[in-house]
Amino acid sequence: MNTAARNAWSLFRRPSQGLAESLIPAAHHRHEQVRGIRVKVLNGNLEWALTFMQRKMQSSGIERMIKREQTHHIKNSEKRVLARKNLERKLKSQDLARKLQSILIKKVRGL
Repeated sequence: MNTAARNAWSLFRRPSQGLAESLIPAAHHRHEQVRGIRVKVLNGNLEWALTFMQRKMQSSGIERMIKREQTHHIKNSEKRVLARKNLERKLKSQDLARKLQSILIKKVRGL
């Protein structure tokens, strides 16, 4: 690591991490759980990295969690639309569960 990179890295280091702590081998550091999504930008291709990050956010459910934690006011008409969609999703899920249960019962009985 050259001196410029070392100087840049010192900016990102935690302020609580002093000289004595930086001399301790990495195996003795306590492990902290890192939350979030990390995406590497390869060859300066930022557009690809952003689309990849968006796909990862959608698949991990972070996007739904952010939308659910809305702090602004939701109009009554929007609430009705969301309630209807949730009800449709619930009924569809129950219908699918009922169909699967009947299929399993038929297989168990040997019909």
